[in-house]
Amino acid sequence: MMSRFDYFVVFAEMRTGSNFLEANINSFDGLTCHGEAFNPHFVGFPNVDNVLGVTRDMREADPVSLIEKIKAKTHGLGGFRFFNNHDARALDAILPDPRCAKIILTRNPIDSYVSWKIAKATGQWKLTNVKHARKEPVAFNAAEFERHMAELQAFQVTLLNGLQKTGQTAFYVAYEDLQDVDVMNGLAAFLGCESRIEALDQKLKKQNPEPLDSKVTNFDAMAHALARMDRFNLNRTPNFEPRRGPNVPTYIAAPRAPLLYLPLKSGPVDVVSDWLSQLDDGAEVLTTFSQKSLRQWKAAYTDHRTFTVLRHPLARAHAAFCDRILSTKNDSFPEVRETLIKQFGLPIPKFDPLRDPDQGYDAAVHKAAFVAFLGFLKKNLTGQTSLRVDPAWASQLSLLQGMSDFTIPDLIMREDRLGHDLAILAAHIGRETMPGVPDVTDPHAERLGQIYDADVEAAARDAYQRDYIAFGFGDWA
Repeated sequence: MMSRFDYFVVFAEMRTGSNFLEANINSFDGLTCHGEAFNPHFVGFPNVDNVLGVTRDMREADPVSLIEKIKAKTHGLGGFRFFNNHDARALDAILPDPRCAKIILTRNPIDSYVSWKIAKATGQWKLTNVKHARKEPVAFNAAEFERHMAELQAFQVTLLNGLQKTGQTAFYVAYEDLQDVDVMNGLAAFLGCESRIEALDQKLKKQNPEPLDSKVTNFDAMAHALARMDRFNLNRTPNFEPRRGPNVPTYIAAPRAPLLYLPLKSGPVDVVSDWLSQLDDGAEVLTTFSQKSLRQWKAAYTDHRTFTVLRHPLARAHAAFCDRILSTKNDSFPEVRETLIKQFGLPIPKFDPLRDPDQGYDAAVHKAAFVAFLGFLKKNLTGQTSLRVDPAWASQLSLLQGMSDFTIPDLIMREDRLGHDLAILAAHIGRETMPGVPDVTDPHAERLGQIYDADVEAAARDAYQRDYIAFGFGDWA
Protein backbone atom coordinates (compact mmCIF):
# COMPACT_ATOMS: atom_id res chain seq x y z
CA MET A 1 0.00 0.00 0.00
CA MET A 2 1.39 3.40 -0.97
CA SER A 3 1.75 5.67 2.07
CA ARG A 4 0.28 9.16 1.94
CA PHE A 5 3.14 10.26 4.18
CA ASP A 6 6.83 10.99 3.58
CA TYR A 7 7.82 10.77 7.26
CA PHE A 8 6.28 10.79 10.73
CA VAL A 9 6.66 12.48 14.10
CA VAL A 10 5.73 11.19 17.55
CA PHE A 11 4.69 14.14 19.69
CA ALA A 12 5.25 13.16 23.30
CA GLU A 13 6.80 14.26 26.58
CA MET A 14 9.28 12.77 28.99
CA ARG A 15 7.98 9.74 30.91
CA THR A 16 4.98 9.14 28.67
CA GLY A 17 6.24 5.83 27.28
CA SER A 18 7.79 7.25 24.13
CA ASN A 19 10.83 4.94 24.33
CA PHE A 20 8.53 1.91 24.44
CA LEU A 21 6.44 3.27 21.58
CA GLU A 22 9.57 3.85 19.52
CA ALA A 23 10.77 0.31 20.19
CA ASN A 24 7.48 -1.08 18.92
CA ILE A 25 7.44 1.17 15.86
CA ASN A 26 10.90 -0.12 15.01
CA SER A 27 9.55 -3.70 15.22
CA PHE A 28 7.66 -3.14 11.97
CA ASP A 29 9.42 -3.87 8.71
CA GLY A 30 9.42 -0.58 6.85
CA LEU A 31 9.24 1.81 9.83
CA THR A 32 12.20 3.46 11.59
CA CYS A 33 12.07 6.00 14.39
CA HIS A 34 15.31 7.94 14.82
CA GLY A 35 14.95 8.93 18.47
CA GLU A 36 14.80 12.53 19.62
CA ALA A 37 16.19 13.99 16.42
CA PHE A 38 15.70 17.59 17.57
CA ASN A 39 16.63 17.36 21.25
CA PRO A 40 18.76 20.49 21.83
CA HIS A 41 21.28 18.53 23.93
CA PHE A 42 21.98 15.66 21.53
CA VAL A 43 20.92 14.34 18.14
CA GLY A 44 18.80 11.19 18.11
CA PHE A 45 20.07 9.48 21.25
CA PRO A 46 22.51 10.34 24.07
CA ASN A 47 26.11 9.50 23.21
CA VAL A 48 25.28 9.32 19.48
CA ASP A 49 26.96 11.93 17.27
CA ASN A 50 24.74 11.84 14.18
CA VAL A 51 21.51 10.68 12.60
CA LEU A 52 21.98 9.41 9.05
CA GLY A 53 25.20 11.39 8.83
CA VAL A 54 23.70 14.67 10.08
CA THR A 55 25.64 15.84 13.12
CA ARG A 56 24.38 18.05 15.88
CA ASP A 57 26.25 21.06 14.47
CA MET A 58 24.82 20.43 11.01
CA ARG A 59 21.33 20.16 12.47
CA GLU A 60 21.76 23.39 14.45
CA ALA A 61 22.78 25.23 11.28
CA ASP A 62 19.89 23.81 9.23
CA PRO A 63 17.24 21.75 11.05
CA VAL A 64 15.26 21.12 7.87
CA SER A 65 18.26 19.31 6.38
CA LEU A 66 17.80 16.55 8.97
CA ILE A 67 14.13 16.20 8.07
CA GLU A 68 15.06 15.89 4.40
CA LYS A 69 17.72 13.26 5.21
CA ILE A 70 15.21 11.22 7.25
CA LYS A 71 12.77 11.36 4.33
CA ALA A 72 15.37 10.42 1.73
CA LYS A 73 17.68 7.96 3.47
CA THR A 74 15.45 5.91 5.77
CA HIS A 75 14.57 2.39 4.62
CA GLY A 76 10.81 2.63 4.39
CA LEU A 77 9.14 5.40 6.37
CA GLY A 78 11.29 7.32 8.84
CA GLY A 79 10.39 9.54 11.74
CA PHE A 80 11.40 10.83 15.15
CA ARG A 81 10.13 11.79 18.59
CA PHE A 82 9.47 15.45 19.40
CA PHE A 83 8.92 17.05 22.84
CA ASN A 84 7.75 20.54 23.74
CA ASN A 85 11.30 21.73 24.49
CA HIS A 86 12.78 20.53 21.20
CA ASP A 87 13.87 22.82 18.34
CA ALA A 88 10.93 25.12 17.57
CA ARG A 89 12.30 25.72 14.05
CA ALA A 90 11.67 22.07 13.26
CA LEU A 91 8.13 22.30 14.64
CA ASP A 92 7.43 25.22 12.30
CA ALA A 93 8.35 22.95 9.39
CA ILE A 94 6.66 19.71 10.40
CA LEU A 95 3.38 20.83 11.99
CA PRO A 96 1.82 22.38 8.84
CA ASP A 97 3.20 19.64 6.54
CA PRO A 98 0.39 17.22 5.52
CA ARG A 99 3.05 14.77 4.26
CA CYS A 100 4.21 14.34 7.84
CA ALA A 101 2.16 11.82 9.83
CA LYS A 102 1.41 13.01 13.35
CA ILE A 103 1.26 10.59 16.28
CA ILE A 104 0.32 12.14 19.62
CA LEU A 105 1.20 10.17 22.75
CA THR A 106 -0.34 11.20 26.08
CA ARG A 107 -0.25 10.04 29.69
CA ASN A 108 -1.96 11.03 32.94
CA PRO A 109 0.07 14.14 33.91
CA ILE A 110 0.45 13.21 37.58
CA ASP A 111 1.82 9.77 36.62
CA SER A 112 4.31 11.26 34.18
CA TYR A 113 5.32 13.91 36.72
CA VAL A 114 6.00 11.39 39.49
CA SER A 115 7.85 9.11 37.05
CA TRP A 116 10.00 12.08 35.98
CA LYS A 117 10.79 12.93 39.60
CA ILE A 118 11.84 9.34 40.32
CA ALA A 119 13.98 9.15 37.18
CA LYS A 120 15.74 12.36 38.20
CA ALA A 121 16.30 11.07 41.71
CA THR A 122 17.60 7.64 40.64
CA GLY A 123 19.25 8.55 37.36
CA GLN A 124 17.48 5.61 35.71
CA TRP A 125 15.62 6.66 32.57
CA LYS A 126 15.31 3.22 30.93
CA LEU A 127 14.97 -0.27 32.36
CA THR A 128 15.81 -3.46 30.46
CA ASN A 129 16.45 -5.76 33.45
CA VAL A 130 14.14 -5.60 36.46
CA LYS A 131 17.01 -6.79 38.68
CA HIS A 132 18.60 -3.41 38.16
CA ALA A 133 15.50 -1.39 38.99
CA ARG A 134 16.13 1.59 41.24
CA LYS A 135 13.39 2.87 43.51
CA GLU A 136 13.23 6.05 45.52
CA PRO A 137 10.10 7.76 46.86
CA VAL A 138 9.84 11.42 45.93
CA ALA A 139 8.10 14.50 47.27
CA PHE A 140 5.27 16.16 45.38
CA ASN A 141 5.75 19.89 44.73
CA ALA A 142 2.48 21.65 43.87
CA ALA A 143 4.05 24.70 42.20
CA GLU A 144 6.38 22.52 40.15
CA PHE A 145 3.49 20.31 39.05
CA GLU A 146 1.40 23.32 37.98
CA ARG A 147 4.29 24.53 35.81
CA HIS A 148 4.57 21.01 34.38
CA MET A 149 0.85 21.01 33.57
CA ALA A 150 0.98 24.46 32.00
CA GLU A 151 3.79 23.42 29.65
CA LEU A 152 1.96 20.24 28.62
CA GLN A 153 -1.31 22.03 28.00
CA ALA A 154 0.29 24.85 26.04
CA PHE A 155 2.04 22.39 23.75
CA GLN A 156 -1.12 20.35 23.22
CA VAL A 157 -3.03 23.52 22.29
CA THR A 158 -0.28 24.43 19.81
CA LEU A 159 -0.56 21.02 18.19
CA LEU A 160 -4.35 21.10 18.14
CA ASN A 161 -4.53 24.56 16.57
CA GLY A 162 -1.85 23.68 14.03
CA LEU A 163 -3.73 20.59 12.92
CA GLN A 164 -7.06 22.44 12.81
CA LYS A 165 -5.73 25.29 10.71
CA THR A 166 -4.22 22.95 8.12
CA GLY A 167 -7.05 20.41 7.98
CA GLN A 168 -5.00 17.54 9.38
CA THR A 169 -5.70 14.79 11.87
CA ALA A 170 -3.40 12.80 14.12
CA PHE A 171 -3.20 9.25 15.47
CA TYR A 172 -3.71 9.52 19.24
CA VAL A 173 -2.14 6.99 21.57
CA ALA A 174 -2.66 6.93 25.34
CA TYR A 175 -0.02 5.46 27.64
CA GLU A 176 -2.37 2.56 28.41
CA ASP A 177 -2.69 1.79 24.67
CA LEU A 178 0.99 0.95 24.44
CA GLN A 179 0.30 -2.55 25.78
CA ASP A 180 -2.27 -3.30 23.06
CA VAL A 181 -0.74 -5.00 20.03
CA ASP A 182 -3.86 -4.26 17.98
CA VAL A 183 -3.40 -0.54 18.57
CA MET A 184 0.22 -0.82 17.45
CA ASN A 185 -0.88 -2.59 14.28
CA GLY A 186 -3.50 0.10 13.76
CA LEU A 187 -0.76 2.70 14.03
CA ALA A 188 1.21 0.87 11.35
CA ALA A 189 -1.87 0.89 9.10
CA PHE A 190 -2.27 4.64 9.70
CA LEU A 191 1.32 5.12 8.53
CA GLY A 192 0.72 3.05 5.42
CA CYS A 193 2.89 0.16 6.56
CA GLU A 194 1.69 -3.29 5.44
CA SER A 195 3.63 -5.36 7.96
CA ARG A 196 2.12 -6.42 11.27
CA ILE A 197 3.53 -7.69 14.57
CA GLU A 198 2.37 -10.63 16.67
CA ALA A 199 3.70 -9.40 19.99
CA LEU A 200 5.05 -6.24 21.62
CA ASP A 201 8.72 -5.50 22.11
CA GLN A 202 9.85 -6.96 25.42
CA LYS A 203 13.25 -5.32 25.84
CA LEU A 204 12.07 -2.29 27.83
CA LYS A 205 10.44 -2.92 31.20
CA LYS A 206 7.93 -0.72 32.98
CA GLN A 207 9.56 1.29 35.73
CA ASN A 208 7.92 1.93 39.10
CA PRO A 209 4.63 0.04 38.57
CA GLU A 210 3.64 0.55 42.22
CA PRO A 211 0.62 2.71 43.17
CA LEU A 212 1.20 6.41 43.68
CA ASP A 213 0.85 6.34 47.45
CA SER A 214 3.94 4.14 47.67
CA LYS A 215 5.98 6.40 45.38
CA VAL A 216 5.14 9.82 46.86
CA THR A 217 6.35 10.69 50.36
CA ASN A 218 3.70 13.36 50.92
CA PHE A 219 0.80 11.58 49.23
CA ASP A 220 -1.88 13.18 51.43
CA ALA A 221 -0.55 16.66 50.69
CA MET A 222 -0.50 15.78 46.99
CA ALA A 223 -4.10 14.61 47.08
CA HIS A 224 -5.13 17.81 48.84
CA ALA A 225 -3.25 19.99 46.34
CA LEU A 226 -4.71 18.16 43.35
CA ALA A 227 -8.20 18.49 44.80
CA ARG A 228 -7.75 22.27 44.85
CA MET A 229 -6.54 22.37 41.26
CA ASP A 230 -9.37 22.99 38.82
CA ARG A 231 -8.46 20.16 36.45
CA PHE A 232 -11.63 20.55 34.44
CA ASN A 233 -11.38 24.35 34.47
CA LEU A 234 -14.79 24.61 36.10
CA ASN A 235 -14.24 28.26 37.02
CA ARG A 236 -13.35 29.38 33.53
CA THR A 237 -15.16 32.23 31.84
CA PRO A 238 -16.21 30.80 28.48
CA ASN A 239 -15.09 32.74 25.44
CA PHE A 240 -17.04 32.48 22.20
CA GLU A 241 -15.92 35.75 20.66
CA PRO A 242 -14.20 35.49 17.28
CA ARG A 243 -10.43 35.78 17.31
CA ARG A 244 -9.25 39.17 16.16
CA GLY A 245 -6.29 40.52 14.29
CA PRO A 246 -4.11 43.38 15.55
CA ASN A 247 -6.09 46.03 13.60
CA VAL A 248 -2.95 48.10 13.02
CA PRO A 249 -4.64 50.81 10.85
CA THR A 250 -6.46 52.11 13.94
CA TYR A 251 -3.25 52.81 15.89
CA ILE A 252 -2.41 56.45 16.67
CA ALA A 253 1.08 57.90 17.20
CA ALA A 254 2.05 61.29 18.56
CA PRO A 255 3.27 63.73 15.86
CA ARG A 256 6.86 63.70 17.17
CA ALA A 257 6.95 62.11 20.63
CA PRO A 258 7.75 58.36 20.72
CA LEU A 259 4.27 57.39 21.88
CA LEU A 260 1.93 54.90 20.22
CA TYR A 261 -1.70 54.57 21.30
CA LEU A 262 -3.64 51.34 20.73
CA PRO A 263 -7.24 52.58 20.84
CA LEU A 264 -10.10 50.42 22.02
CA LYS A 265 -13.29 51.50 20.29
CA SER A 266 -15.99 53.09 22.45
CA GLY A 267 -13.28 54.28 24.80
CA PRO A 268 -11.82 57.78 25.30
CA VAL A 269 -10.17 57.72 21.87
CA ASP A 270 -10.79 61.38 20.98
CA VAL A 271 -9.52 62.61 24.34
CA VAL A 272 -6.29 60.62 24.13
CA SER A 273 -5.75 61.50 20.47
CA ASP A 274 -6.15 65.20 21.30
CA TRP A 275 -3.71 64.83 24.22
CA LEU A 276 -1.11 63.31 21.89
CA SER A 277 -1.59 66.20 19.48
CA GLN A 278 -1.29 68.85 22.20
CA LEU A 279 1.82 67.15 23.54
CA ASP A 280 3.50 68.20 20.29
CA ASP A 281 2.08 71.74 20.06
CA GLY A 282 -1.15 70.79 18.28
CA ALA A 283 0.46 69.00 15.34
CA GLU A 284 -1.60 66.33 13.61
CA VAL A 285 -1.30 62.80 15.02
CA LEU A 286 -0.09 59.94 12.84
CA THR A 287 -2.70 57.41 11.74
CA THR A 288 -3.53 54.79 9.08
CA PHE A 289 -0.49 52.68 9.80
CA SER A 290 0.23 49.45 7.95
CA GLN A 291 2.27 46.72 9.60
CA LYS A 292 5.22 47.76 7.45
CA SER A 293 4.98 51.46 8.24
CA LEU A 294 4.48 50.71 11.93
CA ARG A 295 7.65 48.61 11.98
CA GLN A 296 9.46 51.52 10.35
CA TRP A 297 8.06 53.92 12.98
CA LYS A 298 9.20 51.62 15.79
CA ALA A 299 12.65 51.32 14.24
CA ALA A 300 12.91 55.12 14.04
CA TYR A 301 11.80 55.57 17.67
CA THR A 302 13.86 53.00 19.55
CA ASP A 303 12.75 54.49 22.89
CA HIS A 304 9.05 54.35 22.04
CA ARG A 305 6.28 53.56 24.52
CA THR A 306 3.04 51.83 23.58
CA PHE A 307 -0.13 52.16 25.63
CA THR A 308 -3.87 51.63 25.67
CA VAL A 309 -6.73 52.86 27.85
CA LEU A 310 -9.46 50.71 29.38
CA ARG A 311 -12.94 52.05 29.99
CA HIS A 312 -15.28 50.49 32.53
CA PRO A 313 -17.28 47.79 30.66
CA LEU A 314 -20.62 49.34 31.62
CA ALA A 315 -19.59 52.82 30.47
CA ARG A 316 -18.07 51.42 27.31
CA ALA A 317 -21.22 49.45 26.43
CA HIS A 318 -23.27 52.58 27.08
CA ALA A 319 -20.99 54.64 24.82
CA ALA A 320 -21.32 52.04 22.06
CA PHE A 321 -25.09 52.09 22.50
CA CYS A 322 -25.30 55.89 22.31
CA ASP A 323 -22.80 56.40 19.49
CA ARG A 324 -23.58 53.41 17.30
CA ILE A 325 -27.23 52.51 17.97
CA LEU A 326 -29.10 55.59 19.20
CA SER A 327 -27.20 58.00 16.99
CA THR A 328 -28.09 58.30 13.32
CA LYS A 329 -24.77 59.92 12.39
CA ASN A 330 -22.50 58.46 9.74
CA ASP A 331 -20.62 56.26 12.23
CA SER A 332 -23.81 54.57 13.41
CA PHE A 333 -25.08 51.17 12.28
CA PRO A 334 -28.54 51.72 10.76
CA GLU A 335 -29.05 48.09 9.73
CA VAL A 336 -27.99 46.81 13.13
CA ARG A 337 -30.22 49.44 14.72
CA GLU A 338 -33.19 48.23 12.72
CA THR A 339 -32.52 44.60 13.65
CA LEU A 340 -32.22 45.45 17.34
CA ILE A 341 -35.57 47.21 17.22
CA LYS A 342 -37.39 44.45 15.34
CA GLN A 343 -35.71 41.30 16.63
CA PHE A 344 -34.57 42.26 20.12
CA GLY A 345 -37.32 44.70 21.01
CA LEU A 346 -35.20 47.74 21.84
CA PRO A 347 -37.70 50.57 22.54
CA ILE A 348 -35.87 53.23 20.56
CA PRO A 349 -37.49 55.57 18.03
CA LYS A 350 -36.71 55.97 14.37
CA PHE A 351 -35.33 59.46 14.99
CA ASP A 352 -32.11 60.25 16.84
CA PRO A 353 -33.12 60.76 20.50
CA LEU A 354 -29.74 62.27 21.31
CA ARG A 355 -30.43 65.13 18.90
CA ASP A 356 -34.17 65.42 19.64
CA PRO A 357 -34.50 64.65 23.36
CA ASP A 358 -37.98 66.15 23.76
CA GLN A 359 -39.98 63.58 21.80
CA GLY A 360 -40.85 61.12 24.52
CA TYR A 361 -37.48 59.43 24.89
CA ASP A 362 -36.94 60.01 28.61
CA ALA A 363 -34.59 58.40 31.16
CA ALA A 364 -36.97 55.49 31.81
CA VAL A 365 -37.14 54.60 28.13
CA HIS A 366 -33.39 55.05 27.80
CA LYS A 367 -32.79 52.64 30.69
CA ALA A 368 -35.14 50.03 29.23
CA ALA A 369 -33.50 50.30 25.81
CA PHE A 370 -29.97 50.11 27.22
CA VAL A 371 -30.74 47.10 29.42
CA ALA A 372 -32.23 45.39 26.36
CA PHE A 373 -29.05 46.24 24.46
CA LEU A 374 -26.96 44.64 27.24
CA GLY A 375 -29.14 41.56 26.91
CA PHE A 376 -28.36 41.50 23.21
CA LEU A 377 -24.64 41.91 23.94
CA LYS A 378 -24.65 38.86 26.20
CA LYS A 379 -26.07 36.77 23.34
CA ASN A 380 -23.89 38.43 20.71
CA LEU A 381 -20.62 37.93 22.61
CA THR A 382 -21.43 34.26 23.19
CA GLY A 383 -22.09 33.56 19.51
CA GLN A 384 -25.88 33.26 19.80
CA THR A 385 -26.85 35.90 17.25
CA SER A 386 -26.32 36.28 13.53
CA LEU A 387 -25.03 39.85 13.94
CA ARG A 388 -21.27 40.37 13.94
CA VAL A 389 -19.36 41.09 17.14
CA ASP A 390 -18.31 44.61 16.28
CA PRO A 391 -15.11 46.10 17.78
CA ALA A 392 -17.29 48.90 19.16
CA TRP A 393 -18.64 46.47 21.77
CA ALA A 394 -16.33 43.44 21.62
CA SER A 395 -14.71 42.70 24.97
CA GLN A 396 -11.59 44.73 25.65
CA LEU A 397 -9.77 41.52 26.53
CA SER A 398 -10.39 40.02 23.09
CA LEU A 399 -9.29 43.25 21.38
CA LEU A 400 -6.05 43.33 23.37
CA GLN A 401 -5.42 39.65 22.65
CA GLY A 402 -5.72 40.39 18.94
CA MET A 403 -3.33 43.33 19.20
CA SER A 404 -0.80 41.20 21.05
CA ASP A 405 -0.23 39.19 17.88
CA PHE A 406 1.67 42.22 16.58
CA THR A 407 2.48 44.48 19.52
CA ILE A 408 1.98 44.55 23.28
CA PRO A 409 1.27 47.76 25.23
CA ASP A 410 3.91 48.85 27.75
CA LEU A 411 1.17 50.41 29.84
CA ILE A 412 -2.53 49.60 30.22
CA MET A 413 -4.23 52.68 31.65
CA ARG A 414 -7.62 53.19 33.24
CA GLU A 415 -9.93 55.97 32.13
CA ASP A 416 -10.73 56.93 35.73
CA ARG A 417 -6.99 57.50 36.34
CA LEU A 418 -6.16 58.88 32.92
CA GLY A 419 -4.52 62.12 34.07
CA HIS A 420 -2.33 60.28 36.56
CA ASP A 421 -1.36 57.52 34.12
CA LEU A 422 -0.62 59.93 31.26
CA ALA A 423 1.68 61.87 33.60
CA ILE A 424 3.62 58.67 34.22
CA LEU A 425 3.79 58.07 30.48
CA ALA A 426 5.04 61.59 29.81
CA ALA A 427 7.74 61.12 32.47
CA HIS A 428 8.80 57.90 30.73
CA ILE A 429 9.78 59.90 27.65
CA GLY A 430 11.40 62.74 29.59
CA ARG A 431 8.58 65.31 29.46
CA GLU A 432 8.33 67.47 32.59
CA THR A 433 5.03 69.06 31.58
CA MET A 434 2.07 67.76 29.65
CA PRO A 435 -1.33 68.91 28.36
CA GLY A 436 -4.28 68.79 30.69
CA VAL A 437 -6.90 66.04 30.62
CA PRO A 438 -10.66 66.76 30.97
CA ASP A 439 -12.16 65.83 34.33
CA VAL A 440 -14.85 63.85 32.49
CA THR A 441 -13.66 61.96 29.43
CA ASP A 442 -16.92 60.13 28.71
CA PRO A 443 -19.47 62.43 27.02
CA HIS A 444 -22.26 60.03 27.94
CA ALA A 445 -21.39 59.74 31.65
CA GLU A 446 -24.15 62.10 32.81
CA ARG A 447 -26.80 60.23 30.87
CA LEU A 448 -25.56 56.91 32.29
CA GLY A 449 -25.64 58.34 35.81
CA GLN A 450 -29.34 59.14 35.38
CA ILE A 451 -30.26 55.51 34.75
CA TYR A 452 -27.63 53.65 36.76
CA ASP A 453 -28.72 51.17 39.41
CA ALA A 454 -27.95 47.62 40.54
CA ASP A 455 -29.98 46.10 37.70
CA VAL A 456 -28.00 47.98 35.05
CA GLU A 457 -24.73 46.96 36.70
CA ALA A 458 -25.82 43.31 36.89
CA ALA A 459 -26.77 43.28 33.19
CA ALA A 460 -23.36 44.68 32.28
CA ARG A 461 -21.56 42.11 34.42
CA ASP A 462 -23.58 39.38 32.77
CA ALA A 463 -22.51 40.53 29.31
CA TYR A 464 -18.87 41.39 30.11
CA GLN A 465 -17.90 38.87 32.76
CA ARG A 466 -14.52 38.29 31.09
CA ASP A 467 -13.55 41.97 31.23
CA TYR A 468 -14.73 42.39 34.81
CA ILE A 469 -12.67 39.41 35.93
CA ALA A 470 -9.61 39.93 33.71
CA PHE A 471 -9.13 43.58 34.64
CA GLY A 472 -10.59 43.63 38.13
CA PHE A 473 -13.37 46.12 37.50
CA GLY A 474 -15.72 46.96 40.36
CA ASP A 475 -19.10 48.62 40.12
CA TRP A 476 -19.29 51.66 37.86
CA ALA A 477 -20.53 53.96 40.62
